[in-house]
Amino acid sequence: MGYFYVKKTIKAKQQEREDRMAALPEYNTPLTSKERDILKQDAEHVVNQVQSGDLKAPEVLKAYGKMAFKAQRHCNPVTEIMIKDAEKWAANTNTEGSLAGFPISLKDTAGVTGYDSCMGYTGKCFKPFTKDAPIIRLLKDCGAVPFVKTNVPYTLLSFESYNDVWGRTDNPHVPGHSAGGSTGGESALLAYGGSRLGIGTDVAGSVRLPSHFCGIYTVKCSTGRFPKAGNNTTMPGQEGIPAVYSPMTRTLADLKFFLKAIVDQKPWNYDYSCHPMPWTEANLPKKLKFGVMYTDGIVDPSPACARALKMTVDALEAEGHETVEWVPPNSLDCLRIASQLLVSDAGAISTRDQIWPEKNDVGVARMFFACNLPRWMKKIWAWYLEHIKGDKVWAALVRDFNKKTITERWDLVYEREGYKNKYFEQWQESGIDFLITVPNATPAFPHNGLYESISSCGYTFMFNLLDYSAGVLPVTKVDREQDKLPAVFNLKKLNAVARGAYSQYNAEKMHGLPVGVQVIAPRLKEEDCIAAMEVVEGALKAKGINYPLLNE
Repeated sequence: MGYFYVKKTIKAKQQEREDRMAALPEYNTPLTSKERDILKQDAEHVVNQVQSGDLKAPEVLKAYGKMAFKAQRHCNPVTEIMIKDAEKWAANTNTEGSLAGFPISLKDTAGVTGYDSCMGYTGKCFKPFTKDAPIIRLLKDCGAVPFVKTNVPYTLLSFESYNDVWGRTDNPHVPGHSAGGSTGGESALLAYGGSRLGIGTDVAGSVRLPSHFCGIYTVKCSTGRFPKAGNNTTMPGQEGIPAVYSPMTRTLADLKFFLKAIVDQKPWNYDYSCHPMPWTEANLPKKLKFGVMYTDGIVDPSPACARALKMTVDALEAEGHETVEWVPPNSLDCLRIASQLLVSDAGAISTRDQIWPEKNDVGVARMFFACNLPRWMKKIWAWYLEHIKGDKVWAALVRDFNKKTITERWDLVYEREGYKNKYFEQWQESGIDFLITVPNATPAFPHNGLYESISSCGYTFMFNLLDYSAGVLPVTKVDREQDKLPAVFNLKKLNAVARGAYSQYNAEKMHGLPVGVQVIAPRLKEEDCIAAMEVVEGALKAKGINYPLLNE
């Protein structure tokens, strides 16, 4: 009976969303001039006006609710519509709080009383939370108003946000391309302007890739810096590469304001997993030393991403900052350790609630298929790849890509800690203050492109293993002429990981997609990371490079 249950549940869940939108006809009207003005202002300015009484929280909610509905019609980023309750919260909000009256969008995983967190699983539909997660209680205590939840991929392990329940989220800039994952609905909504402050999660790049794909701002926090407990997840108990909750915003000013407001609220009093670390303003030297990771040695950046990185390096050097090439310790080892730890169960936990005929993302389905092949088959396959095909990269990744015994898992954890130490020592010896690199080898790929590029995630995954603070900011957009592949480019000469990534690259079709840069700071240095992002953006602006926000 699974087939009929799945189809019936999908229809009912989608109808619930339509009914909730239809019950709010005033949100389907054109924006007023005052509402457009609200949407253009940084969050801090709006909050100040709510605190002073110059603006009412329901007015702010209505402006963002209207824009969220427009975004939904444009690119399908929204799952749960919480506006009816949000109106009550806004009317009774703490107008003295640090986020007074400001609407907050949330990844579908967030636990909000009275609302589902199905994450695309039909078996989790119509099972609403009975208690707010710590982050929701904290936000409400700050005066914030949670108002919508946003789309994710099934299993949360994909860089494309698609599931059978909610459908596919499109890139708001160039239709037909991914908005990213697993926090892709959030990135699309923020980029479109239907939200300004949002919350996502990251275990292999899940706030950074969407930010890069859609042209918004984020900082992946280190473990223990941002509330996480009490929410939903597809992989309970997975600690090999811990997932973290993190802020995502429309501007860099919003990013600092939002994260500071949350840390100033003392999240350790809400969530046992948070470190008691008050906000500490960054005090950076006037001239900084940036390491530049031009390549991870597995997949070289595409012309568009390499150009954005060069623009950043040139801008920093023009402001008198020092840049030096950074070659990470064996990045193939890093990707091997991280990928095997993340799915050490071969996908058993994230798919155990799957009901036929629910579909997984094509790339993740391919990965799980490989995980569950007989070990002897992968040994032979790896030998063939290395010794016959000459592809040592792909051979290293597939050789032991299996469901792990507890002994094998502990061995990987030991390797992980050894890699962290190597990276730490190299960073200390180099004397760099921060590291910059691309967030991904390519801009947003076309829908279903992850089938080929599933393993091309090293530029983000590395910093999940290391647990470093890592931010992404937009720099430019793909240009069909500047960013096309050279005539001599030969796809066949690449390793399988790079070949998969480049098989999706087409500057003509990607023209207009955002391209970002990633800024990395040591572990638990979120304040410094954001300050370094400010230095980067300031340097770019000094050269006349201003990234244009969508619908501004």
